[in-house]
Amino acid sequence: MSAFYEPDPSVKPLVLLGAELRKHRKRTGISIDRLAEVIPFSASLIGFTERGQRRAGRSFMEHYDEAVGAGGELVRLWEHVTRSASPRWFRGWLDIEQEAHSLHTWQPLLVPGLLQTEEYARAVIRSEPGITDKQTEKAVAARMERQEIFARDTPPLFRAVLDEGVLHRLVGSKEIMRRQLERLMEAVESPRVGVQIIPLKLGVMTGLLGGFVIAQIPGSPDNVYIESIIHGHVTSRPEDVEAIHSKYDTLRAEAQPRHMSIELIREVEKLWT
Repeated sequence: MSAFYEPDPSVKPLVLLGAELRKHRKRTGISIDRLAEVIPFSASLIGFTERGQRRAGRSFMEHYDEAVGAGGELVRLWEHVTRSASPRWFRGWLDIEQEAHSLHTWQPLLVPGLLQTEEYARAVIRSEPGITDKQTEKAVAARMERQEIFARDTPPLFRAVLDEGVLHRLVGSKEIMRRQLERLMEAVESPRVGVQIIPLKLGVMTGLLGGFVIAQIPGSPDNVYIESIIHGHVTSRPEDVEAIHSKYDTLRAEAQPRHMSIELIREVEKLWT
């Protein structure tokens, strides 16, 4: 196991990770330019990542790891860095999210993190009291990396039910909102992603007090992530999972069909233009 797991707190994790990448590459005697011919990433990106100036995604790390014969060690180090950017109570959910073959979520206030644009995510994260610019950027990068589950050969089935208020709530700026709704419309082009909207005219309904996500992993009990005003809660207790499933089924039944939901997103996007 690499010494990276016992890091010097005075050195940035990305710099340490970059040093590990460079060490493995030089051990194989391959240059950056040659490596760029082997993996589908540019020499400049490889250089930035080795210097700790860019946070690479899972696809980059998997290709790099295989090309230099690291046997999965570099991917494990990358996962360690990614988890360190998230709150401790959320790290268990990251492992569940990576393994899930399907994710079902209800969000009454914001676009789900897995479908957020970088600008939208930054505006949401920056709104937390007392957060620094450095902490914000680290959290934004971690959120963007989570979205790489959709780039896998077999991405998870993702189904989201949103309150219509999510489309109308200003986050950041009008331009950020326009781009975010464009992102939603791009996402639903994939048969693996579905978004349904519950219209505002329905008024008060179950689930307005908080969002949740249901993760299903083959051969394992379902897990649920339940949001709260302080932090989330992850559980697989059968009674909790059953209650969340019941809420989700009720919400999905009240939501507009997929084609009507997409049309509503398109109409609201025009309002932000």
